[in-house]
Order: sequence, then C-alpha cells, then structure tokens
Amino acid sequence: MNLELFLATKTGTPIIGQIASVMGWIMDGIYKMLDGLFGIQNIGLCIIIFSILIFAFMTPLQIKQQKFSKLSAIMQPEIQKVQKKYQGKKDQDSMMKMNEETQAVYQKYGVSPTGSCVQLAIQMPILFALYQVIYRIPAYVGSVKNIFTGVVDNLVAVNGYTDILQQFITDHSMTRVRLVMDSAGNATSNSIVDFLYALSPSQWKELAQMDQFSGFSDAITKASGNISKMQGFCGLNIADQPLYYIMEFFKNHGSLLLAIVALLIPVLAWATQMLNLKLMPQAATQPADGNDQASAMANSMKTMNMVMPLMSAFFCFTFPVGLGIYWIASAVVRSAQQFAINRHLDKMNIDDLVNENMKKIEAKRAKEGLPPQKITNQAHQSAKNINKPVIDKGNSGNNGASDRARKVDEAYAKSRNAKAGSITSKANLVRDFDERNKKK
Repeated sequence: MNLELFLATKTGTPIIGQIASVMGWIMDGIYKMLDGLFGIQNIGLCIIIFSILIFAFMTPLQIKQQKFSKLSAIMQPEIQKVQKKYQGKKDQDSMMKMNEETQAVYQKYGVSPTGSCVQLAIQMPILFALYQVIYRIPAYVGSVKNIFTGVVDNLVAVNGYTDILQQFITDHSMTRVRLVMDSAGNATSNSIVDFLYALSPSQWKELAQMDQFSGFSDAITKASGNISKMQGFCGLNIADQPLYYIMEFFKNHGSLLLAIVALLIPVLAWATQMLNLKLMPQAATQPADGNDQASAMANSMKTMNMVMPLMSAFFCFTFPVGLGIYWIASAVVRSAQQFAINRHLDKMNIDDLVNENMKKIEAKRAKEGLPPQKITNQAHQSAKNINKPVIDKGNSGNNGASDRARKVDEAYAKSRNAKAGSITSKANLVRDFDERNKKK
C-alpha cells in the first residue's frame, strides 16, 4: 500500500485510523494469498478468514478479562455486604470507610477495581477499526481499490461529474453513500470508489448506459464484472442488503432461494449472538434483600442480553451482506473462543488464580523497591472485618462464595510456614516487624 492510500484511509479518530490501515494491509495480504495460491478472488471469504485471525490475536486479552470476571463473581457477595453495611450512610467518614473496605476485598484477591478496563481499552479501538475496514473495504484493501482506478479517472474527467453522481445517488435512494467534497467542491476519488463499491449489478448496468459516460462504458462494464465476481457469496452480492433480495421476491417475483439465503443472514446473526451471550460467564446474582440497585442492574443486564441479538438481526436486514457475514463470522469465532476459555478457566483452582495474581503484585512491588505483600496482607486483615457487622443467616446463596473466601483465608494462613529464603517468608518478616513496631 502506498503512502497516498495510507494517508487517505485515516479516519478522524486518533489511533483507530492507524489500526484500520494496518488491518487493511492484513486483509489485502489475505486476498493476495487466496488469489495467488488458489486463484480465489472473493471478498466474503477474505472477511471470514480476516475475522478468525483478528479475534485469535485478541485471545490473550479475552483470557485476562475472563479471569477478572471469574474473580469478580466470587468477590461480588463480599462487595455487596460492604454496600449493604453502609447503605443509607452518606457522610464523608462512612463513604471513606466503604471505599476502604471495598478496596480491601479487591486487594484480598489480588485484583484491581479497574482490572478489565485495560483489556477493554485495548480491544475497543481494534473492534472499531475492524468495523471500519469491513464497512469500507476498498478504502483499506489496495487490491480491491485498484479495480476502480480506471473508471474513477474517466469519471472525474467528465464535466459536472459530481452533480451527475449525486443525482444518481438520490434517484436510487443510496442513503448510506455520501460523496466527500474537496476544496473545489468536487467529489474526491476515494468517495467515488466507495460509491462504486456500493453499486449493485443492476446499478452498474444503469451507470454504463448513461449518456454522460458513454465514452467509457466498456471500462465500466469490465470493472462491474470484476467486482461482481469478487462480491459474490452464496449467490448474494455482499454490497447489497438482505432486504433487497427479500423485497425483490415479493415485488418482482425474484428468486425464492436467494430470498431465503438473504433471510438467513439476520437470522444467523441473531442466533450466533445469542450463542455467544450464553457462553459468556454471567456475574453471580444474589437475592435482592432490599438492594434495589443490584436488582435493577440484574434486570438491565437481562434486558440487554435479549435486545442486543435482536438489534444485530435488525441491522443485518438493512446493512450490506458483507457486514452481516462479518457479524456472523465474528460471533462464531468468539463463541468457539469463549468455549475454549471457559474450559480452561473451569480447570483453574481459585486459589491458584489468586496466587498467580499475588505473584504478579509481588514482582511489581519488587521492581518498585517495596516490601512484597505488605499492602495485600493489610488488606486481607481489613477484609476479615467486613462480615462482622452483617449476619445474613437466611442467605444460602452466599455459601459457595463464603467457602471460596475461606480457602483464600487458609492460603494466607499457610503462608506463615513458607520456605526459608522465599519471597513469602521475607514478606512474613516484614509483616512481623511492622506488627512489633505497632505494639511498641
């Protein structure tokens, strides 16, 4: 990809444009590999392979996020007890104590309250950039853009080409296509490429038959044939909307088979999104016990899990088929990824997960020249006091979480018998030294 194309593909958002450009190079490489090795020129297949690669690349981030979610579900009963303990108390002293005890729970399990934010902060620009590439493939994939170069050069040579193309867009209700103007008020080459990529086979035919473009109608027809071959997927054109094929069947007696295949796009989008949500670990929900906020959050999550797949299906009716293919492929990849992650995490002992976090904290504190585990041991002692003022005998739902918390307590007790010379034994010496000083 040359420098001109690289600069032209930047979005107005920092970082996302650069990530999208890199993704464009990857997708262009996939296209060239399929063409060179197998003679396959198909954008739909490129989208599927591209989705698999990108989400496979993000697997480590997903695992870290799911580890935090697993610990968060275990911590939730303790955090809810802290919240219930200070419910209705708005004075500064109570708020500070609540924050301190909440922080103690997080430190007890060796995690940060913002534990999943870092992973999300990394993933979100990647996902936004991924959508940008799929939505505007010619702007990022050089091999696809090159097909339109000759037609674009001929179009911009026609007097008043911007008004002609704008009228064509209006007449055909191409609402998702927008011509970008340069300083002289003419449509830019890149926006014309986007316009051409969005054309259906019938619209390409109409464009070639226009009197204003009769001098290079052969070039338009050739480009139409090349891009139509690349955009074909299961009989559909990935630049068309599924709704177009369904309406064609009812209005103009179009192909029933194509209408059924088009209908499968939104249906599969809904089904794969539902599967993905089912596989996602759900936060442990506790009985409301008067906690309206917790109950409202649980209801909100339940509603969102129902609405989001339906929204995916709705969007896939009106968005291009190519975007629907990406939606389905990414959901299938995420589901397979989530299934593997769930099996991996199910085999992990919670104590091992906490110890793993503690080791990372110790290593970080060692780099900073701080005594290992000093803060976490203090947090552990503070966390013990959380349950004292609140006794919830009737809530059997907390038994599992209490057992896990007890195991964490036992792990700390065992640390007192650590092997001499180990990091843990040194931490015990620091703790004992601090306790002796406090007694003095």
